[in-house]
Amino acid sequence: MSQEAERVYTINLGKVWLSPNNQRAKRAINMIREFTEHHMKTGQVKIDQDLSQAVWSQGIRSPPRKIRVKMAKTDDGYVLVSPYEEEEKPKTTNVKEDKKSEKKSEKKVEEKTPKKEENKTEPKSEEKKSEEKPVKKSEDKKPTKKSK
Repeated sequence: MSQEAERVYTINLGKVWLSPNNQRAKRAINMIREFTEHHMKTGQVKIDQDLSQAVWSQGIRSPPRKIRVKMAKTDDGYVLVSPYEEEEKPKTTNVKEDKKSEKKSEKKVEEKTPKKEENKTEPKSEEKKSEEKPVKKSEDKKPTKKSK
């Protein structure tokens, strides 16, 4: 399936919340359909099942306020609307930046290791203190007056 045009949009579904709470998810789907017809200039719109599940995931009463979609116009003459999944950017190939990031990560690792050793010793000392001095809860609290 070759696509003639593919676009990514963030659709604001805030006006969905003006409709009655038992019709909001239906209205959100209709708003996505209307938005697609307007921006892709075609009347034939197919909404992907994953997008529909994303809108209905929190139930009919609380659809999302915004949703990011990918619209692809196909050779068959309809527009397929699916949820947008962001692609990861390729890592930089600059050698200087790679060396700097390696040095920073090495420094961070060195800084973190002594702190972990200190944290391991502290709970042991606290446990010994709690075993030596039991706390009496009944004596610490004062009785409160109850009103009738």
